[in-house]
Amino acid sequence: MTERFARERLQALGTLEGSLPSAVPAVLFLCIHNAGRSQMAAGWMRRLAGNRVVVYSGGSEPASEINAAAVESMDEVGIDIRAEFPKPWTDEVVRAVDVVITMGCGDACPLYPGKRYEDWELNDPAGLDIESVRPIRDEIRTRVEALLVSLTVSAD
Repeated sequence: MTERFARERLQALGTLEGSLPSAVPAVLFLCIHNAGRSQMAAGWMRRLAGNRVVVYSGGSEPASEINAAAVESMDEVGIDIRAEFPKPWTDEVVRAVDVVITMGCGDACPLYPGKRYEDWELNDPAGLDIESVRPIRDEIRTRVEALLVSLTVSAD
């Protein structure tokens, strides 16, 4: 996990410095714990956009593990996020992306001039059972699809 987190940060740093220019948009999904909503959004984006979007996720106060109901709900639609892990947002990632999607982190989320920001008001799946998480998962998919359209990236 540490290696993957370092690789993501280095990729973002390379984008910022111009040594790894990208022809595709980059999106960062942020929530408080990076254990539910942002992980599901990143999973949907990776599935629907493939390699046509660079995807990051992070949290202002990362949890110790990913939400089990979020993992189960995504598994139901064929998206495996078991290997994901809660991580903090980092300055270089926020600066390297084109779009920052926030989900309930309020003032704790970073703001940088020139970035496109959207705040998605979604219920927090923390402590909810699978039945209650499914509608959140489905709403996230709808929002990711709309985001893809706005980025002029077609879904797979």
